[in-house]
Amino acid sequence: MVVPSPSPIRTKKTKAVGIPTIDLSNYNRSKLSEQIVEACEEYGFFKVVNHGVPKEVIGRMEAQGADFFAKPAMEKQRAGPACPFGYGCKNIGRNGDMGELEYLLLQTDPLSVSERSNAISNDPTKFNCAVNDYTEAVKELACEILDLVGEGLWVSDKSVFSRFIRDVQSDSILRLNHYPAVKDPSPKQQLHPYGNNNRIGFGEHSDPQILTILRSNSVGGLQISLHDGLWVPVPPDPNHFFVMVGDALQKKLSEKTKGARVGGES
Repeated sequence: MVVPSPSPIRTKKTKAVGIPTIDLSNYNRSKLSEQIVEACEEYGFFKVVNHGVPKEVIGRMEAQGADFFAKPAMEKQRAGPACPFGYGCKNIGRNGDMGELEYLLLQTDPLSVSERSNAISNDPTKFNCAVNDYTEAVKELACEILDLVGEGLWVSDKSVFSRFIRDVQSDSILRLNHYPAVKDPSPKQQLHPYGNNNRIGFGEHSDPQILTILRSNSVGGLQISLHDGLWVPVPPDPNHFFVMVGDALQKKLSEKTKGARVGGES
């Protein structure tokens, strides 16, 4: 679902804009690192294909998320309130964004997952395995991308960024977002899809982390803002991952690098 934004959403040029796609199976590592740094500088956002995360690992994680969000509200509330970790809904940020959204926010260390799993799943062991397998695989992907960034920037220690992810004290998080379908939208919403109403997802924001690895389902709504303020829709792609440069990494890149501002996640 498209969200309202304080910046005007301009769509006339979007057909000419393509999101960078990085093929991680490219054996020319020098070229690969150059492509990633360029995507970070120009967009702060790109898609990775041939990422190495097994489909079955992704499928099991998605199935666990779907099972949880399909539960009655009273059962889901056992896993909350999110402060910050656990189950939350409606209020989705410090800016007071409100919308048709519920989420599950988890620390990615196995102990924390295990402690919360009883309130989340009817089969805690199965949930633990799915979450731990997924986070381990995606962390490896994140580290590979960050190592390539280090190589592309010609830093003396290419692991300077990925070390933050691999650290046992890493504050990496896993967030599962669920956007309930909007039934029978009002005439106002139909006439003014970018108007101010409560049926929204995330508003405009940048991510504070080093890196965000995002998997979408087949529903559209995500947008990114380019340097000139043009909002570009990102077609959903459940088979690949999207990568967003966070504020922490943005500071380490060249002066022209911009972390992606995103909005309208579905």
